[in-house]
Amino acid sequence: MKVGVIRFPGSNCDRDVYHALELAGGEPEFIWWNQKNISHLDAAVIPGGFSYGDYLRAGAIAAITPVIEGIKSLVKDEKPVLGICNGAQILAEVGLVPGVFTVNENPKFNCQWTQLKVKTNRTPFTSGYSKDEIIRLPVAHAEGRYFNENMELLKENNQIVLQFEGENPNGSMESITGVCDETGLVCAVMPHPERASELILGSDDGLKFFKGIVNY
Repeated sequence: MKVGVIRFPGSNCDRDVYHALELAGGEPEFIWWNQKNISHLDAAVIPGGFSYGDYLRAGAIAAITPVIEGIKSLVKDEKPVLGICNGAQILAEVGLVPGVFTVNENPKFNCQWTQLKVKTNRTPFTSGYSKDEIIRLPVAHAEGRYFNENMELLKENNQIVLQFEGENPNGSMESITGVCDETGLVCAVMPHPERASELILGSDDGLKFFKGIVNY
């Protein structure tokens, strides 16, 4: 399974994602922002960080780079695409997942461990979890508050992937912190599964996200 790890100026979780994919048995490959043809890949992950310094707004500049055309081609070919934190913001910015991730209710950078409920396991990334399973992953963002004008449609289509369980640290609507497209093959999550991929990090609950890509 060849999985592209997309790199922008300002990405800082790319090597973590690369390592997690190796742990899961995948064949990761770094892909730069200016690579338009990435058709040789079986899947892609857009990692966290601060692409282009989060100028204008998080993900706005990354959304107009050549590699996004490659990402859209992967989606058209029904290949899995996962966006984590800044990657989630980018996927929302280009309309590949519904809604937006905007400035936290308390407008500060938030970095903490969180309890999360897996709301659906129909995506490749959450297929290794039980529905409503509680997992532990960290968040690290200043613009992670989820907003969607059509929440009922999101629920009807089973597109809610993760919800905060208990504390809602950023004020997201209905504690939502992960969503997918209608197919389930494009997924955007604000928590960092790669930072919870080994017990030495405090949790290995996130490794299943990457095993799900490899096993798809």
